[in-house]
Amino acid sequence: MTHRQISTEQGVTLEPADALATVIWLHGLGADGNDFVPIVPEFRLPSRLGIRYLFPHATVRPVTINQGYAMRAWYDIQSLDPNSRGDAPGLEESVARITQLIDQERAAGIPAARIVIAGFSQGGAVALHTALSYPESLGGLLALSTYLPCPESLEARLTPANQAISILMCHGTEDTVVAPTMALMAREWLGAHRYTVDWRTYGMAHSVCPAEIGDVALWLSTQMDRASLHR
Repeated sequence: MTHRQISTEQGVTLEPADALATVIWLHGLGADGNDFVPIVPEFRLPSRLGIRYLFPHATVRPVTINQGYAMRAWYDIQSLDPNSRGDAPGLEESVARITQLIDQERAAGIPAARIVIAGFSQGGAVALHTALSYPESLGGLLALSTYLPCPESLEARLTPANQAISILMCHGTEDTVVAPTMALMAREWLGAHRYTVDWRTYGMAHSVCPAEIGDVALWLSTQMDRASLHR
């Protein structure tokens, strides 16, 4: 699939010749929207799917665990302790921003059922909170090397519309940044709230690998084809 790349202060867009669907992909802490752009050609998805990719940049803000150094972050991280409370206000700010992007795509003619929310690490946490609280049924949720920072906040905002959303969670067994136990806690929380999770692990660190890229490509293609049947 051939895309035209558009870069702005807000992020990077890969625009197909005819947009029929959208993937909103959120980067990890300290990166920016350019981080996952090179992966798209590796998906080798057919042009008939017409996928527009949005890679927004997170806001630059001080991050406590990095000695207060300012970097692109979707919310502050005060501790790596999985039992500590996350930065709920910062997280909600980012969720509101991504929700606005979804609404903009729908206003541009992309049905909610053909919009997939994806994210890596901190971006994956925002993707989880955004998709599961969105009031209309979305096309899928991709959560890579991530966790749930504020499950109590999310629980209060869950919506029936995405109870049956397709969720693919991938994690590296050698991840020392987001420990696999944190990802498993998120998976167990989702299961306890009656979400079905397709769980995949890979022998990698806090990164992506070819096998994972292949699995994500197949999953994306499946979600888009499924959405086409219900247009």
